[in-house]
Amino acid sequence: MGRLLVVTVLIDTPVWPWRGRLWSHLVSDVSYAELHAFVAAELDIPRRAFQGDHYDVPEELYGRAVAAGAEPVACRELLRRLLAAGLRVRKPRVPAAPRGPAAG
Repeated sequence: MGRLLVVTVLIDTPVWPWRGRLWSHLVSDVSYAELHAFVAAELDIPRRAFQGDHYDVPEELYGRAVAAGAEPVACRELLRRLLAAGLRVRKPRVPAAPRGPAAG
């Protein structure tokens, strides 16, 4: 008897606008390897589209991702689970430029 593979891939609602389209975030709260495997097998999104801890998924692929097993969650739940798994990659902060007379 074969084992059932449990995939924990999460997707938020496509509400993030960019270049005239709406996008979702797709993450795994288990591993990046699981996320890459899911995307390659189910969505045909190129690996180069990986954003450090997530894939941006266009609105037209949202239903396909859910049908393939991605769990729909609110954006805050997605972030909470990504942080809890230790898989969140934060963008580096750029220090603010000095202001005022002492700046230069």
